[in-house]
Amino acid sequence: MIDPADEAAIAAQLGRQPRAIHDVGHRCPCGNPDVVTTEPRLPNGTPFPTTFYLTCPRAASRIGTLEGSGLMKQMQDRLGEDAELAAAYRAAHGAYLTFRTTLAAESGHSVPEIEGISAGGMPDRVKCLHVLAGQSLAQGRGVNPLGDEVLDLLGDWWDSGPCVTVDADE
Repeated sequence: MIDPADEAAIAAQLGRQPRAIHDVGHRCPCGNPDVVTTEPRLPNGTPFPTTFYLTCPRAASRIGTLEGSGLMKQMQDRLGEDAELAAAYRAAHGAYLTFRTTLAAESGHSVPEIEGISAGGMPDRVKCLHVLAGQSLAQGRGVNPLGDEVLDLLGDWWDSGPCVTVDADE
């Protein structure tokens, strides 16, 4: 069960009520959640492949800037040129799927519709840096090499304080 204060912070970050939260996947140094793990199936029954969902609007904005810079194409090109990087990225895909399968088993919500499909373009493409960074935050550095690179480029997005504050009485 997610803490109501965390759920309120996540809602403030997203500007809407969060859906299908399993738990806080990572906590920002400011104290707020910055990644949530989501159930593999939304309450309405829709499969949801984004297991590690980045919620911090500051980090998300910075990542959007990176996406607009052409970084995804550069990373994609490197996957085709660097066999070691490509193998590590495929392993990140496997770690993502393993985590989601475990969540599905715990919740009793299997998702055969998205079996073998992770997110962010894995295992062969790069199409969402938010997902890759979310995985690196939630599963730790060393799991997704491209997610780790995104985190390195973000810098300290929390330096100016929490992205949202929630009144304890809300």
